[in-house]
Amino acid sequence: MTIGLVLAVLALIISAIVWAVGANSSNPHLAGRGKTGVLIACAAAVICGGAVTFVNFFWGVGQSV
Repeated sequence: MTIGLVLAVLALIISAIVWAVGANSSNPHLAGRGKTGVLIACAAAVICGGAVTFVNFFWGVGQSV
């Protein structure tokens, strides 16, 4: 989980840099790719951070069935 979060933050930083370079160079395709990368990196961080909670929830549901 720690490695996943570290990689998500690294991807967020790289995507933010790509977004900034695309916006400053008036390249809408590059800026769009950067925006998409930022959103995907944020989603990956949320999924990695919430993985333990999801597993514990479904473990409890499975034990009660």
